[in-house]
Amino acid sequence: MRHLKLSILIFTMAAFVIGCKNQKNEKVDLAVNDPAKIYVKGTIEAELTAPPFVPAPVGDRVAKKLLVNMEILEKEGTMADGVQYVYWTFGGSVPGSFIRTRIGDEVEFTLSNHPDNKLPHNIDLHAVTGPGGGATSSFVAPGHKKTFSFKTLNPGLYVYHCATAPVGMHIANGMYGLILVEPQGGLPKVDKEYYIMQGDFYTKGENGERGLQAFDMRKAIDEDADYVVFNGKVGALTGDNAITANVGETVRLYVGNGGPNLTSSFHVIGEIFDNVHVEGGDLINTNVQTTSIPAGGAAIVDFKVDVPGTFILVDHAIFRAFNKGALGMLKVKGKENKQLYSGIKQEGIYNPEGATIQTMPDDKKIKTPKKQNKTLAQKISDGKQVYTKTCFACHQANGEGIANAFPPLANSDYLNADVKRAISIVLNGKTGEITVNGKKYNSVMTRQTLTDEEVADVMTYIYNSWNNKKTNVSISTVQLVKNGH
Repeated sequence: MRHLKLSILIFTMAAFVIGCKNQKNEKVDLAVNDPAKIYVKGTIEAELTAPPFVPAPVGDRVAKKLLVNMEILEKEGTMADGVQYVYWTFGGSVPGSFIRTRIGDEVEFTLSNHPDNKLPHNIDLHAVTGPGGGATSSFVAPGHKKTFSFKTLNPGLYVYHCATAPVGMHIANGMYGLILVEPQGGLPKVDKEYYIMQGDFYTKGENGERGLQAFDMRKAIDEDADYVVFNGKVGALTGDNAITANVGETVRLYVGNGGPNLTSSFHVIGEIFDNVHVEGGDLINTNVQTTSIPAGGAAIVDFKVDVPGTFILVDHAIFRAFNKGALGMLKVKGKENKQLYSGIKQEGIYNPEGATIQTMPDDKKIKTPKKQNKTLAQKISDGKQVYTKTCFACHQANGEGIANAFPPLANSDYLNADVKRAISIVLNGKTGEITVNGKKYNSVMTRQTLTDEEVADVMTYIYNSWNNKKTNVSISTVQLVKNGH
């Protein structure tokens, strides 16, 4: 009888343990199937890296609260030899700092805008499930910071970018980067990993024109890029800046395309991609020669290097590579394998060809828009639409501006003192210190690419709002200011 009772007890305990184990496994499976329910254990600070480097893999670590601290910096840098450009950056580099996380992490993101910056910014992370990808929660003026949180629900490689109006201008000035969300257990191990991101840039001067170049909004709208580059500048991945590997190693490239306009046809000359995570997601293509990466998209490419040499990374829209800058190098060292590849290697093949660009004569005639006789009410209505699209971000809905950053337009003594001066600022932009209603402001007013009619309408709207002087600005007045009168 004693043995029978003992057997029953052992059987009961075993059944209990198995049941608990099954229940635990069910919970794990539930968490895997529903990333929103993955348990977060502990807090760590995110490692952020500048290109072409990436943080260490997440491996098999559990989901955690991940603290990401990123600072926005507006800084002058080199676009090409003798060519300078003022970049707007996440973390001081173009592209911005690489963020590495895993599915189920709870990310606490703090975005700081350096006090010496001139403009407000925010961030839209394509890995975020929420309004604006975080943009609605991160709009931040110079000298301030914003914090918001999100849970990583989908594994993949995602673009992030600034989404402050004018959105295209912010992206075109370098405000983009990549965030990697690894699956549970991490990605398969490789020997080398690098971070590459393509972008198209639009400058007042033509490709190669020396000096400090300003952004050209007209070219950007026309998608007429002067530079198409990897990692923010011509030569960022060539010569001493080339990425490296050894024969027999597997290389993984995290490749993004910040745009703002052009699709990348990414190709490594002399290699075939063993695996491509199409658009950075779960779908894997094998044995791929060239992969298409849309603006605002990404891809993960893996390949094994079997022979030594210099392998050229290009956008295979080939004039972009050899004439506009979308060219990089992977230098591979090791023993030759004549069975795989033989032949005399000639130097100077696939080098950049320089900045000379040939253009066809432009015989387009400029059409002068017809003047429209609008009522004051119609001009105010149309001007409000222009204001919402171009002025809202800095000067706010009611013209109050942003304290210590952007001056108010509401009841503004500076604005009301000189209508022609105000029009000139809209047409030409403004840099330097001004005093408005007794307070000093030192920020940048970007030049607005608007028609004469749009300038007249938006200025009429502003002057007839918020206790300003109720001026009806005419197209002819705008044209007089444009012509220097």
